[in-house]
Formats: sequence, C-alpha cells, structure tokens
Amino acid sequence: MARPTAIRSFGKPGDLGWVIQAHGEVYAQEYGWDTSFETLVAQIATEYAASHDPAREAAWIAEADGERAGCIFCVADPEDAATAKLRLLLALPSARGLGLGGALVDTCMAFARQAGYPRMRLWTNDVLIAARRLYLARGFTLIDSAAHRSFGADLIGQTYEANLQAPETRQLQSRFLATR
Repeated sequence: MARPTAIRSFGKPGDLGWVIQAHGEVYAQEYGWDTSFETLVAQIATEYAASHDPAREAAWIAEADGERAGCIFCVADPEDAATAKLRLLLALPSARGLGLGGALVDTCMAFARQAGYPRMRLWTNDVLIAARRLYLARGFTLIDSAAHRSFGADLIGQTYEANLQAPETRQLQSRFLATR
C-alpha cells in the first residue's frame, strides 16, 4: 500500500528546529559529518525564517504518513538578483523511494520560475549521489568543482546551475504540474 505523502509550505511550529536537527542527525549518521554542518544549516534556516522575502523566497516540508520527512528552501542569491539558490534539500532515509526528493526539487524550481528567476544555482558535495541524480535529471549542469575540508571530512564541493527558461526545464515543469 502506498504511503500518503504531501509537500506543504514551511512555517508550522517546529519546522525550523526539525530542519536543523534532521540535517545534523542524517548527515552525521550517513557521512560522519560533525556539528559544523548542523551549524551551517542552522544559519541558513534561521536567516530564511527571520528575513525572507515571500515574493522571491520560499521553503517547503515534505510529509509522509503525516510526519515531516524532507525539506527544501529557495532563496535569493545575495550576489546576483537573477539567480535563485536551492538550499537544504533533505529526504529522511525512512522516506526515500517515495518520490519526495524529486517533488521537492520540482516544487522549488517551479516557485523560482514563477518568481521570475531565469536561473537556479546550488552547491553540494560529490558524496551526495542521489541528490546529484535529481539535479541532473532536472537540467542542472555542473559549473564548478573544488576539493575542500569541511564538516570534519575531505570533500569535493560542486556547484550546479539550471537555466529555468530552457525548453527542457519548462517541459519537466509542465509534467510535474500535470501530476499535482
């Protein structure tokens, strides 16, 4: 039997703390990352919660069986007004395989497109293979890669970008909206 899932707007009491805690716990368990990662997530999430522009920035929580199971944020790039930034994508291990990760990315991209951004950028690390597959399937391309030491680990950071006006990303968006 299929599990009931939903994507809803971020903002219920407990959402902020859950995003921070879930990221800290999942990344520590799966990748051995230390609390400096949780600190980064806390900075991103609390900055959004304290001062986001609702016309240009939004966040969502994925739910499975009525419980929080994932999240994603769309924020304005402070250095480039034409670029939306995809931040804090997460699907809990217990909810993987339900399509929530893809639905979150599609929701984020649709919002960015509707908000008038011509492009979306994200930064990730090469060890996050499943997330990278989601991004590539939605028209993101790798534009930069660099080794770094962060979160107590040696990593390869990667920056991806998608042209939100490109025909292939609009087609993906149309298919997503038709299934909602």
